[in-house]
Amino acid sequence: MPKVRTEKKSRSHEGVAKQGIVFNKDFGQHILKNPLVITSMLEKAALRPTDVVLEIGPGTGNMTVKILEKVKKVVACEIDTRLVAELQKRVQGTHLQPKLQILIGDVLKTDLPFFDICVANMPYQISSPFVFKLLLHRPFFRCAVLMFQREFAQRLVAKPGDKLYCRLSINTQLLARVDMLMKVGKNNFKPPPKVESSVVRIEPRNPPPPINYTEWDGLTRIAFLRKNKTLAAAFKQTTVLATLEENYKLHCSLKNVDVPMDLNVKDMVEGILEKVDAGNKRARTMDIDDFMAVLQAFNTEGFHFS
Repeated sequence: MPKVRTEKKSRSHEGVAKQGIVFNKDFGQHILKNPLVITSMLEKAALRPTDVVLEIGPGTGNMTVKILEKVKKVVACEIDTRLVAELQKRVQGTHLQPKLQILIGDVLKTDLPFFDICVANMPYQISSPFVFKLLLHRPFFRCAVLMFQREFAQRLVAKPGDKLYCRLSINTQLLARVDMLMKVGKNNFKPPPKVESSVVRIEPRNPPPPINYTEWDGLTRIAFLRKNKTLAAAFKQTTVLATLEENYKLHCSLKNVDVPMDLNVKDMVEGILEKVDAGNKRARTMDIDDFMAVLQAFNTEGFHFS
């Protein structure tokens, strides 16, 4: 995997520093200053002249201006009004100005516009919710090239049995193909973060898998709560059984079916897990097909996770 060498100088950053902007760590502001990293990320995004690009956290615009030169339009989402002013100033009066639209505010609370490609040096504290906001966005986009904290990136691409394999891994890989592109050292940022970073390429599965994602998420939430436990043990928890029973009764009500007088959810759950030979399986070693079989078996018997 290529490792990008650190570029020591960044004139635009020196200019920002002279103007007295102090980067806000509450917003995860670690501005990418190395033009080699930016160029490499944009090459991996395979931008086209007709593309609309969504950029999250453009900062002072080091990446934004390079994207603007290659595409039809950039929609930049920035929460910090000081940096919005800097970005506007940077393109003012140039041929790039009409191609830039800035959305001011928290991207997690913003309705995302149509876009073909997403490119971002992500504020690390919103990484997980943003990934799923992105993957559930319609219409589909072509791909996203995103910078994350290295351990988060490793979780995204982890496979069953890997130490970092978790609910994030399987939920992301259900909806998208995820590839690790390159490692980026902390000295490529200003100010340098405490952790190393990695760039990941995410390509949504289109068409998406034919399942209800809310149901899937409910199942993996139970299974990965203690990923080293067997599914039989995970489903024996009182709160899990109570929720399943409530959902089962609701399902019966909606279908105008009488709830059995001798309803024993615990026995039914054990029977379902036995039927698909999943009782002794552990979430940390299960793949997408394994979970799909379990979800289908529960749904067939009238049990739902949402």
